[in-house]
Order: sequence, then C-alpha cells, then structure tokens
Amino acid sequence: MTDVVVVGAGISGAASAYELARRGFRVTLLDRYSPAAMASGWTLAGVRQSGRHPAELPLATAAVQRWAGLADELDGETRYRRNGNLRLARTAEEVPVIRSLVEQQSAAGLDVALLTDTADIQAVAPAVSDRVMAASWCPSDGSADPRATVLSYVAAAQRLGVEMRFGEQVRRIETVEGHVTGIATDAGMIAASHVVVCAGIFGNELLEPLGLAVPLQVPMVTVLRSVPMPAALGPVIGVANADCAGRQEVDGRFRVTSGLETWHGDIDHDGPRPAVRPTMRSIAEVVRLFGEVVPAFKDARMDETWAGLIDLTPDGLPVIDSPAGLDGLTVAMGFSGHGFCLGPVTGTIIADLVETRRTPFPITPFALDRFTDRKQVAFEPLSLHG
Repeated sequence: MTDVVVVGAGISGAASAYELARRGFRVTLLDRYSPAAMASGWTLAGVRQSGRHPAELPLATAAVQRWAGLADELDGETRYRRNGNLRLARTAEEVPVIRSLVEQQSAAGLDVALLTDTADIQAVAPAVSDRVMAASWCPSDGSADPRATVLSYVAAAQRLGVEMRFGEQVRRIETVEGHVTGIATDAGMIAASHVVVCAGIFGNELLEPLGLAVPLQVPMVTVLRSVPMPAALGPVIGVANADCAGRQEVDGRFRVTSGLETWHGDIDHDGPRPAVRPTMRSIAEVVRLFGEVVPAFKDARMDETWAGLIDLTPDGLPVIDSPAGLDGLTVAMGFSGHGFCLGPVTGTIIADLVETRRTPFPITPFALDRFTDRKQVAFEPLSLHG
C-alpha cells in the first residue's frame, strides 16, 4: 500500500513526491501524460521574486535560496542561472507602473532598483533597445530549464523509492466517512491514506465530486523558441503590462512568451505531451512586441512554437491547502502562470501538510475557503506570469 498518491507530475507534484519520500512516506506519483507535460513544460521558467504579490514573496525568497543548490541536491540538471530580471517601461505611461513596483518591493525588503537611464539599462542587458524608458532591476532573480528540472526531481524521487505511473488517468478520489482511502484510475484502484492534487487545469475534475473546487479561468500563452543564437541576453525580460516576456536559454535559444490570450479550446491529447496550437496572429504579435524591446530577436530563426494553458485563479494566487472536512486531501493548484519558481518550496509545504497539517510557511492567503462564494468571485487582471 502506498501512503500518498500525488496526482500531477509538474514541478509542484514532482517536488512534493520527492519531499514526501525524503520523510519516509511511500509515494506514488501519477500523471495522465508524462512529466512536465503541461504548465511546467510550457513555462518561461523564470525564478523570480520581483513582481510578486506580497503574499507570495516569502515563498519566492525561500525558493530562490533553494534553487542555488538544487541541481547538486537532486544530482541532476536544472540549468539554473541567477542573471537577474529586468521589467521594462516602453512608454511614458508605463514608467509610473515600474516606479511603483520598485517602491513597493523595496519597502518589502527586496533588492530591486529603478533604472531610468538607457546606459544603465544596457549595462545590464546590452541587447535591450535604446527606446526603453525605464526598468526595474532585480539581480537575485533568474531562470532555469523547466523540463530538465522536473525530470531531475522525478529521477531523484525514483531513487528514493517513489513509484511512477505515467499515462494513467485518475477518475476519482475514493473516500469513506470523511477520510481519503485512495484513488480510482483507468487502470484500477490505488489504496492510499492521502491524495495530493497538483493537477493544474484538470484538478477540479477530482475536487468537484467531493463538493470542492478552485475557481479557475484557463487562458492561453503563446511561446516561441528560436534556434541557438550568439549569447546576447542574460536577464529575463518582462514589460510593465505583461504582454510579452522572454529570455535566452543556456544553449542560446530565445524563449519568448505572449501575455494572456483567450484559449480557443482546442487541445491535442495524442502522445505523451498534449499540444495546444497558437494562432498565426498571436505568433506575429509576439515577434513584434518582443522584437521592439530586444531587436536581436527579430533576426532569430524560428525553431518551435507552442501554447501553454494557465490555471488562473480570481486573485492570481495559488491554492495550497488541506481543506477542512476531508481528512487526507491536500491541494496545490491555481498557480496562475507563476508557480515554477515556487516548486521547491511548494514541495516542502505539501510534505508539511501531509505530515502534520501545519507548515512554518505563511500560507493562510492560499486557503481554498477564501473563495467562499464562487459565483460572486471576480477575476482580477493578471499582471505577471512566468
């Protein structure tokens, strides 16, 4: 018998399985696809503190500290680089947005600076256009390789004895008299005393039969990836209104994303990784927008395009909770496009909740019951992702 079934093999689920196994739990990690098949494989993979909601900042700060030694800890690749984050103001109207971000986050104790001189911005990132008017600069931010990191977590968890079951879909969570007893999948039953739901946009399929749900919208983000180019860009680049973002990967490929778009509803489920196809209009817009701030991107040759789906909550904050009323259930979903950085800390929090239902991390803002009346919940615009 397994002690804990973790549903979803993105970074949150893989990190949770790893942390639980380290504490001696018998764990099964299960996903209807393959590891990093959904959001954790599609993401820009920023590892940032800047631009965070105040409720997330303590988790992000702890996560950044963990990322520095994560590859050694997992004995695997993460390709983590601490090359900073620049968030750009392209117009006079965007300058106050960036200035306000710097003031708020400096007051919260984050090392972030306002750059208002083109020379200062290009000293950090020479590839940035001289038309940029201002930028926030957080040198302690960075990025990693999303797929490599998740696979390293999976391998480390497997060495600790975690059972891996991929290509298997969970049909329902089994309960008896208010206690979790296991799960039913399309391959049979798995008995367990605890189930962790890290299933992103699919999580409510399991929660709703239990009378629970995380209110979600599911927007789409277009992602472009170039062939390898000469090194030109160190930091992760964002913009004041979040309509594009990007970075250059370790191998020189540009990885660039759009802002949030309306998902057309199509998804190809064939194969180990589902595919969402972006529109030609979106691809052209991403090239235009990011090319305006990093002109070298316009000369890059295209290698891949794809789209990612975001499990967006009304307030843009995740649900990380063991809801009252059902013993043995823990939920970690709704990361709203910026959960990748938090993965190492999310895994620790989940292990805490499974073990004792308590954690030293400040997770009260992420409780499921903050959405008391889902019909009255209004979705706020998401200003940042990745």
